[in-house]
Amino acid sequence: MISFLAFSFKRALEGFWRNKVMSLAATVTMILMLILISGLVIVLTGLEAGLRFVEEKVEVQAFLNDGVSAEAVNGLVADVEALPEVASVSYTSKEAGLNAFREQLAAQGKEDLTAVTGVNPIPASLNVKVKDPGVYGDVVKTLEAPRGVVDEVLETQRTADAIVNLSGVLRTIGLVIVVMVGLTVLFIVINTIRMAVMARADEIEIMRLVGASDAFIRWPFIIEGLFVGLLGGAITLGLLSLAGDPIHQVTAQITGELPIGFNEQLTQQLLAAVLGLGVVVGGIGAWISVRTYLIR
Repeated sequence: MISFLAFSFKRALEGFWRNKVMSLAATVTMILMLILISGLVIVLTGLEAGLRFVEEKVEVQAFLNDGVSAEAVNGLVADVEALPEVASVSYTSKEAGLNAFREQLAAQGKEDLTAVTGVNPIPASLNVKVKDPGVYGDVVKTLEAPRGVVDEVLETQRTADAIVNLSGVLRTIGLVIVVMVGLTVLFIVINTIRMAVMARADEIEIMRLVGASDAFIRWPFIIEGLFVGLLGGAITLGLLSLAGDPIHQVTAQITGELPIGFNEQLTQQLLAAVLGLGVVVGGIGAWISVRTYLIR
């Protein structure tokens, strides 16, 4: 068994170098496909991380009118907390809202004009956390029910819905592109192995005449296809490792505080996707090519 594997690997390497041009074309195309797949994985992982982050921030915020009595506010809070879909309700006074607004301006390096005018433009608010970001139930209706208490109700569910829709569109487009490129790579691998088989047609016939099995003939070519996939995957992973820090910096600048970037889970996903698809496409392409030839 060991001698058979050693023979197969040796013949596979010889076949790879014998057809340098086609082998190079197959490897380069394989790299392009794997880079596209890696980009799709990175984008979708980032969108899902952003969606989870937004869902954690999803809440209903109700801005209260000035001069509302504490009794009215407490009554409204009690009514909202009684709803089954509500996880918690917090009250933010005008002073606390102004302090938070000033801290935000300071963090952004902007001038605080409220200190000059002496006017507090920030209204008091109620922040309602729901148990399920997709289920609001009667929260908005309950907040708007008492007249003269709530001035405006804001929902952030639309942001989460937009990210979900964008994620679905990008996933569909990405899968279509990957399938098209994958078929192209498969076709090139098939032709590469077929040319190697044709170049060794006389040798194969002699081997069959002396009783060599189809497996003995087939495996060197299959290993050659696997080698194309592994080589393409290794080069792709090397390029991704070099581009990891620049990609992380760019995404950090674009997304701000969203938790998007390279982490251990994403690295494992890329490793599995790149090496797995490289080996699968290379092996299947070689198997189809050799099988087509041997059954003639």
